Amino acid sequence: MLTEHRQWDPTADYRDLEDRYGILILRGAEVETDYGHILVYGVNDDITRRFDFTNVRLSAQEVVSEVARMGGVAAPCHPGRPTIGLCEHYDSKPPLEGVVAVEALNGGSRKGENERVQALIDRYGYGAFGGSDAHLVSLIGICATEFDDDVRDVDGWSRRCSSGQLSVRWTFREQVRAARSGHERPDRSQHRRQGVRPHLAFRRSRKSRSSPTRRPTASSTRSTLIRAAARADRTAA
Repeated sequence: MLTEHRQWDPTADYRDLEDRYGILILRGAEVETDYGHILVYGVNDDITRRFDFTNVRLSAQEVVSEVARMGGVAAPCHPGRPTIGLCEHYDSKPPLEGVVAVEALNGGSRKGENERVQALIDRYGYGAFGGSDAHLVSLIGICATEFDDDVRDVDGWSRRCSSGQLSVRWTFREQVRAARSGHERPDRSQHRRQGVRPHLAFRRSRKSRSSPTRRPTASSTRSTLIRAAARADRTAA
């Protein structure tokens, strides 16, 4: 899932990369509101007509409510981060209505920020998802969101996010980095739904699904994404 900050290009097409590298690339957007940053999944024409994604002072309650009404999902990201995270705003404002999930693990968060989110989840019963928050190619794949079955399109992602049929985890790469730095990461089991057998959200593309090749592992999926992004960067340059 790729979520660009404050923008949405309806003409962007990653199908060539999907077929070339055997992955599924879904798209969303990250907007800025009076309750911090929010990820918008299932962006459609109604949503882009209703909201100016470049506006850094959007109403969070309107974003959550209206996006849901228009068929998408609006989910607060990195809630434990100062100023731009949901937790800090909840200290001085009433809780938002209609939030179905928040980003429980964020690859760019500092020590203590993700732990703060767990308290938020426990209090309000929100679903949990994870993201690398990668602003560099080398940071892709630090966190993963997992589902109990295949996700084939952004609508499927949105439905599972709304229903809570997902779990989150750190990748092996991040566990190694955390061990070297002396920072403990939260036990991923606390974010799992009991009885769920998750798989990675990233899947082979339509063209490559007919291939008898093995399902990609977490590490191979991350490596594939990095190669794809690096090649895209070189092509753009």
